[in-house]
Amino acid sequence: MGLLAALISGLLFGVGLMVSGMANPAKVLGFLDLAGRWDPSLAFVMAGAIAVGSIAFLFAKRRKKSLLGLPMQIPANSSVTFRLVLGSAVFGVGWGLAGFCPGPALVAFGAGFPKAWGFVVAMLGGMMVFEFIERAKLSRQQA
Repeated sequence: MGLLAALISGLLFGVGLMVSGMANPAKVLGFLDLAGRWDPSLAFVMAGAIAVGSIAFLFAKRRKKSLLGLPMQIPANSSVTFRLVLGSAVFGVGWGLAGFCPGPALVAFGAGFPKAWGFVVAMLGGMMVFEFIERAKLSRQQA
């Protein structure tokens, strides 16, 4: 049941990204172009997502299990670390250069947009490098 809920949620998210135009990197880059032809539509999409997410988290924090009976997994750590700030900066630079973030990139990849292919390959490569470094750190700590 959990896999079906994840599939439906992912499909709904993808459809929302396509309908809102957020899988189109030109739309995202238009939002980031403050000195040129600024497109504020992404701000409205973000505000809507934050509103819906905030309400969902208000309810989720009070529950031990999800509506599907699965355990709630809400992050407990809210500290701002150097790694978090650095990761956010790298994310922002990549977003500004490519016009994609991971969710829309996967939607665009699935829709067959060639520009998304390079982004998704680079994203997966970055994830593998991160995992390799983290495992190496863990191995050194355990030795």
